[in-house]
Amino acid sequence: MHKILKIVLLIIGVLSIVFLARIVGVGDEEIKALAADGDSSLLDPMSWIAYIVLFITVALVALFVIINLFTNTATLKNTLLGVGAFLVVGLIAYFTASGVETPMQDGKMLSASGSKWVGTGLYMFYFLAVIAAGSMLVAGIKKMIK
Repeated sequence: MHKILKIVLLIIGVLSIVFLARIVGVGDEEIKALAADGDSSLLDPMSWIAYIVLFITVALVALFVIINLFTNTATLKNTLLGVGAFLVVGLIAYFTASGVETPMQDGKMLSASGSKWVGTGLYMFYFLAVIAAGSMLVAGIKKMIK
């Protein structure tokens, strides 16, 4: 498995270097001219490599997080408590937020439902910021007392 991973990484690295050399060799002005014509064939291969690497990274992180959660029950319990607390804060923020139809700068109207979700996001941010600051303050005070 380790040898296969090294070979895949080597191939991705070499392809990335080749595509980067092509991009650098062409120059900014030519790339801008191609982009103005709608031709992105020079940049597309590098973008696809970036997407593939990002997908592989996210998939592996998610896989190992899930494996770790189910092999360690204490971690699973703490994770579920954290997710539950986050959902409680989200519900409180949702029921605290008000939704009012609002005109936007481009002349369109933001629906009452959309306004309520924006308010929910803002309230969640404020609540979580206060909780984080309070936690740091409490931890600092406990550390000073000891």
